[in-house]
Amino acid sequence: MQPLLTFDLTPAAPFCLEFTAWALRRRPTNQVDRWDGTTYRRVIGIHGRTVEVSVCQQGTRESPRLEVNVIEGRPHAKAGAEIEAEIKALLTRMLGLQVDLEPFYRMALHDPKLRELAERYRGLKPVQFPTIFETLANAFACQQFTISAGVQLLNRLAMKGSVNFATNAGVAFGFPEPSDLLRLSPRTYRELGFSRQKTNAFRELSGNLVSQHLDLGTLVNRKNEDAMRFLLELRGVGRWTAEYVLLRGLGRLDVFPGDDVGAQNRLAEWLHRSERMDYASVRHALKRWHPYAGFIYFHMLMESLTATGKISRE
Repeated sequence: MQPLLTFDLTPAAPFCLEFTAWALRRRPTNQVDRWDGTTYRRVIGIHGRTVEVSVCQQGTRESPRLEVNVIEGRPHAKAGAEIEAEIKALLTRMLGLQVDLEPFYRMALHDPKLRELAERYRGLKPVQFPTIFETLANAFACQQFTISAGVQLLNRLAMKGSVNFATNAGVAFGFPEPSDLLRLSPRTYRELGFSRQKTNAFRELSGNLVSQHLDLGTLVNRKNEDAMRFLLELRGVGRWTAEYVLLRGLGRLDVFPGDDVGAQNRLAEWLHRSERMDYASVRHALKRWHPYAGFIYFHMLMESLTATGKISRE
């Protein structure tokens, strides 16, 4: 298919698309955020049009350039500058392209423990989901489940409720909008594997967004404590979910979701601790690396993916 748009993006160095794509993808079964070893792909809806965005890296980690292609599934009018600008802004936020991590790397130079970790995954950027709504949906799916189980639930949700896009490799799916999820009956959620409590959380959140009774956009300008209070008022949101949204939805790099059991275990292993860590001990251990606790969370994800052979250690 002929690309609708082709353009380049220049990330702030260092940048590694493989590590960054895996921070979004988390598991190879993820059918929304796709990575084939060289190219990151995702289906998105924009201005009533369904497109597939593909991103591949040119150049080196220290002098990176990204080549972006946007393909539309059916003939349509030529894309305007507004659509190109929106896709550029979306990718810049999702892939953390302009996040300045020089202070983090300077900190690592003076800390042997952190320096080893930072160099191992040099070029990783702090990613964000496209919307706070999608961040909450991911959190709902993964609550009290492993990431693998949560991703499978999200795949089913995407295949049932989202737009689809025909590719050479088969049908790909985007992530549902609130209106898409609101159209699904409670019975459908249960058939997909969601509990009654999670079903209610999805439907209430979607309904409040569609009716405009809830504005998640206000979170962008709220301080962490205020944003936490706002989020904890929502059905289905506890401390872990709220902190997850701060990090993965709002890009607050000082927030490590301390109730994440998997992250607790990876952190304990990295710190060579024999005792199990809890919320308080995680916060205490990470004080020395303030304000980058959340970025260390992403590095712990990389450690997990490396240990299970998903990515190679370089």
